[in-house]
Amino acid sequence: MIDLRSDTLTRPTAGMREAMAQAPVGDDVYGEDPSVAALESRVAALLGHEAGLYCATGSLANVLGVAVHVAPGQEVLCDSGAHIARAEMGAHGALSGVTMRTWVTP
Repeated sequence: MIDLRSDTLTRPTAGMREAMAQAPVGDDVYGEDPSVAALESRVAALLGHEAGLYCATGSLANVLGVAVHVAPGQEVLCDSGAHIARAEMGAHGALSGVTMRTWVTP
């Protein structure tokens, strides 16, 4: 079974490990990783966008998402149980200069 709730729950199968070991690689920062480039291009096309960006973790994607929507010095308003407030350990404040204003809902 593949559990997509987190990037740490599903262990790769032998076939997945073999695919990773055999995958062509390169430096994605310089645009030299064909696997990353193909994934970004495919997802961009599927979603109707001109480009995509691979994020290695959900937390990285969340930090980037908040950073493009909330300016430094502003607040993110969310429930106290929200993942970005509860589990990402202040990364948004440290990296983007935003604060969290939370409240408890029933």
